[in-house]
Amino acid sequence: MLVVDDDPALLKVLGALLTQAGLTPHPASSAKDALALLARRPIDVVLSDVRMPGMSGLELLAEVGRVWPDVPVLLMTAHGTVPLAVEAMKAGAADFVLKPFDREELLFTLRKALLRAREETPRTSGKLPDGLFVGTGRAMSEVKALLAKAALGTATVLLRGESGTGKELAARAVHEGSPRHAGPFVKLHCASLPDTLLESELFGYEKGAFTGAATRKPGRVELAHGGTLFLDEIGDVSQAVQVKLLRVLQEREFERLGGTQTVKVDVRFVAATHQPLEDLVRRGTFREDLFYRLNVVPLWLPSLRERPEDIEPLSRHFLDVHAKTNGRPPFTLSADGLAALQAEPWPGNVRQLQNFLERLVVLSDGPTLTGADVARELSRQPGLAPPPVAAPSPTADSGTLESRRKDVEKDALVDALKRAGDNRTLAARLLGISRRTLYNKLEEHGLL
Repeated sequence: MLVVDDDPALLKVLGALLTQAGLTPHPASSAKDALALLARRPIDVVLSDVRMPGMSGLELLAEVGRVWPDVPVLLMTAHGTVPLAVEAMKAGAADFVLKPFDREELLFTLRKALLRAREETPRTSGKLPDGLFVGTGRAMSEVKALLAKAALGTATVLLRGESGTGKELAARAVHEGSPRHAGPFVKLHCASLPDTLLESELFGYEKGAFTGAATRKPGRVELAHGGTLFLDEIGDVSQAVQVKLLRVLQEREFERLGGTQTVKVDVRFVAATHQPLEDLVRRGTFREDLFYRLNVVPLWLPSLRERPEDIEPLSRHFLDVHAKTNGRPPFTLSADGLAALQAEPWPGNVRQLQNFLERLVVLSDGPTLTGADVARELSRQPGLAPPPVAAPSPTADSGTLESRRKDVEKDALVDALKRAGDNRTLAARLLGISRRTLYNKLEEHGLL
């Protein structure tokens, strides 16, 4: 959102309001500044005052319409200048808002403009935004292709996989590659909140709903209207909240806490979990009907162990990023340094690799990171070392890191097949990998 007004106090108020609603405001104190900002970054909607020194809001409207015809412009005007607002609508303004404005009316008008712009310029093919995912291996290529297909529809997406595999990035990719990309992307980490707070964060509350509720507050479901709501760690939601979530997924309606009015929403849901939801359903801790509502389009994100070919581009990417953010000169990675990183199992996946590389950037002298640097930092972080194998196979290289990794991996495969009653589809889900990866691993370890 580009917000244009010569009143700094109003810019601050609007910035806080839009941020709270899940939108990203970019303030400009003049039409000239607004045009410069439009030239530098993509903007979905312009909200501008009409009367400003220098170039007026109407002149800004004409210039935006000439250079950026797909960007809707909303104008703010005082009660005494309604005829001017009518003139603005005739000149091509998407809508206008009277000052002093009502909060809910303003947000409704903005979202209406976003939805109209989306409908007039729909995406005809799923295209993921560049830079979200690093890696060109087969596993990630398959994931990108599936995400692009899923983005085109409106069905609920359930992202599965171990912690640290990039489920939030995948959810954002689904949103950005969808026809809803102009709408808000709202996220909520379900595991970080107790039940009472989670419910109010999801559905909002009315004034007086409980002690301290001094005003009405919209919830994340309502803020995501016209866009996407990402529910992270959905497996940790209590059954009481599951019931209310089920209704929203089925009916696209809810009531705020302490309210009686039914609120209808147009929201796409993307959920994520690292937990085996099938096991939770069997144990009775997760509703079966909710599971099927969420599991419309299931997507499995591969662990870093399944995409070792991506460790090199990921490492170089994170080294560049962390060198810049920490004010360090560029770092390079030697051949033995890369080999040392590739030999690690990385149970925490991409997130763990990223954090480890940031520590290397901060604590190393540089500019070249070697195998010795990696080994030194690993020794300082004993939790990263692979667990010892009690009974390694009696081969010449039984003590090597690679042989131990293979032994642990084989044991995990055997255990998963046993727990799944030799059902390979279920075994793949228990391991957090795709069926194709499971078959490759079974063949590699002679278990087919």
